[in-house]
Amino acid sequence: MEWWEALVLGAVEGLTEYLPVSSTGHLLLVQRVLGLEAGGAANAYAICIQAGAILAVAGLYRRRVAQMARGLGGGDAEGARLLACIATAFVPAAVVGLLFDEWIEARLFGLWPIVASWFVGGALILLVGRARRAPTAGVGLDLGSLRPSAALLIGLAQTLALWPGTSRSLVTIVGGLLVGLTLSAAVEFSFLLGLATLLAATAYKALDHGGELLSAFGPTNLMIGLLSAWVFAVVSVRWMIAWLERHGLGLFGWYRVALAVVVGVALWAGKLPA
Repeated sequence: MEWWEALVLGAVEGLTEYLPVSSTGHLLLVQRVLGLEAGGAANAYAICIQAGAILAVAGLYRRRVAQMARGLGGGDAEGARLLACIATAFVPAAVVGLLFDEWIEARLFGLWPIVASWFVGGALILLVGRARRAPTAGVGLDLGSLRPSAALLIGLAQTLALWPGTSRSLVTIVGGLLVGLTLSAAVEFSFLLGLATLLAATAYKALDHGGELLSAFGPTNLMIGLLSAWVFAVVSVRWMIAWLERHGLGLFGWYRVALAVVVGVALWAGKLPA
């Protein structure tokens, strides 16, 4: 891997991690386009550079993170409730991911499964998006009203994102809307849940494939990917929040469907390795 390829992969990760378009799907697509060999090291690299995006969101939501830290120590009741909701929502994907990690990587880390999930996810956005346009974005519960039982439903939805291309942000935002949160509250909870989920996934892959990753790509390229992901995630998250408040999710639905069609045609024509 060249340094500029690490920079590109970090940028793709940062830009797409918190958008409802699937960062893993985009990273696997860009790896194929760049001619990087598929395998455990490449998959681990795609997941480990998520740490840059994690730092970006932790910085942007530092007040919420600090509130949950105070709640952990018993100094903030609302922070403690939110932390309990995050922990509850985290469990389903963690359990399913540990049980089926090898099966998922062997069968779903290919472009055809990703194309299918891009298309289905895009169609889902377009089907349900009309009911939750920007004019109704303020209707619903705020984050302080979320209870662990509702958080569990969001966590169950997050298990769907173990299929690359589905998008963890998409299913958790939609899950938040379905349990009655406002759009802004659903987005915030999705981002905060992502801190726990992505941190756990990154640590797991680093422990499992860290040596293979460093041997294949080197520590310098890993650091370039992390820093690039951090910078572009800050830009992406700020833009997404502003966009959703005005326009809703529709753009992402059309983007996913169009991308699925373009990549699917390229695969069918033999222009991309599956």
